[in-house]
Amino acid sequence: MKTKNSDFIGTWNIYEMEEWEEDYFNEEIQAFIKINKDKTGEFHFAYTHAEIDGRIVDYPNEKRLEFTFDGNSETDTCQGRGWIRLKTDNSKIIEGEIFFHMSDSSTFLARRKR
Repeated sequence: MKTKNSDFIGTWNIYEMEEWEEDYFNEEIQAFIKINKDKTGEFHFAYTHAEIDGRIVDYPNEKRLEFTFDGNSETDTCQGRGWIRLKTDNSKIIEGEIFFHMSDSSTFLARRKR
């Protein structure tokens, strides 16, 4: 199956993060990442909420949506970058990584919201 740009569109519920436990990343609401048709979107986990600005990047064996973000983490502003890709051509699961500028990073897995 070849990944289409539209495969990234939608809301994805984060169910696993490398650096944080589920009770923490779902503290306020169900953790999620949302991608719009224009490749903008948002994510929220724990006490962090940010808007994203993405683009599709073609690699030899896959497509990724790479993005920058700007938002708030607790009471501080935060910025950074990240990426997502379909996990093994399964359009119901994505994997990705979020990198906070000069701070933490974490991989994550997310399921398409029903």
